[in-house]
Amino acid sequence: MSTATRRIPLSAPWIDERDEELVLEVLRSGWLSLGPTGPRFEALLAETVDAAHCAAVSSGTAGLHLCMRLARVGPGDEVITSPYSFVASANCAMYEGATPVFADIDPHTYNLTPEAVETAVTDRTKAVVAVDIYGYPCELDELRAVCERHGLYLVEDACEALGARYKGRPLGSHGHPAVFAFYPNKQMTTGEGGAVTTGSAEEHELLASLRNQGRLETSSWLMHGRYGYNYRLDDISAALGIGQLEKLDRILAARREVAARYDELLRGADVETPPADDADHERSWFVYVVKLPAGVDRDGVIARLADDGVASAPYLPSIHLQPYMRERFGFAEGLCPVSEDCSARTMAIPFHARLEGEDQEYVADRLRAAF
Repeated sequence: MSTATRRIPLSAPWIDERDEELVLEVLRSGWLSLGPTGPRFEALLAETVDAAHCAAVSSGTAGLHLCMRLARVGPGDEVITSPYSFVASANCAMYEGATPVFADIDPHTYNLTPEAVETAVTDRTKAVVAVDIYGYPCELDELRAVCERHGLYLVEDACEALGARYKGRPLGSHGHPAVFAFYPNKQMTTGEGGAVTTGSAEEHELLASLRNQGRLETSSWLMHGRYGYNYRLDDISAALGIGQLEKLDRILAARREVAARYDELLRGADVETPPADDADHERSWFVYVVKLPAGVDRDGVIARLADDGVASAPYLPSIHLQPYMRERFGFAEGLCPVSEDCSARTMAIPFHARLEGEDQEYVADRLRAAF
């Protein structure tokens, strides 16, 4: 059992009096869902990411599922995605009876390689779910080209990447559906919650209907034009989201500063730190993940850090090796060797917008000592 008196959590949201004020306004209004606050939040988020249309939903997972409906994915279809991601990137295809197909990743960016996606395409492939892992933009142009060559639907899982830019434009503004998520460890939070942006008015209309039990804009309260879901974002969550968006620039800047400080503190340490931005890729910092040298006992490192009061976690297990995936599809080691190697060696250390410099120094010192 740890005897450390210092405790540094893995993440923490930035909640202040403005957030409380906005949430309290909604509570006092009595209009807790399907009120005016949701559309205000959607409009502000669309403006933030320069998107033509935005539909708020109950979670990023819900948003990914709705995108499978946009793509008309169904039983017998295949959806290519990354094995190095949160399970929702693959589960969304399974919700519609499709089979997830995993393409391997780049060992440094941890994003899908377009070459691996191209190789994975079959005559059953219907869509590609491209992940901006840890907030680093994927190779959008090349992936879009693959999709265009094969007539595939592109969905961008930007759940970890609000505020990131690809070739100078914010993720969410590139026309195809992009999904964001607002869990408390993300750049901003609505508690739970998410959103889908799209450049298509037709897709937006369908998203708005599907998330609201299939109601049409012309429907009366209990009339439903299509089969849908209860994937709405309530007004309380939307109010919190408005407060978060109002200070998003400050949050993102603070997270960049924390990341830059870690880069400096870990310079020369025997770990691989996240790749720097380049002309095409501007990261939005979600987590700070380091890759340990091959052969290092990561679980032992995590345990020693815990003894010192420093939270850390293995980020991320490969989806195809999750127990339910093995049981259902028979996936095994060797399918995606780069992802599997990264999954064995990468770990997240404490990271959030208001992490104090002295706490970062302590984390870096304890991480070096844990080897």
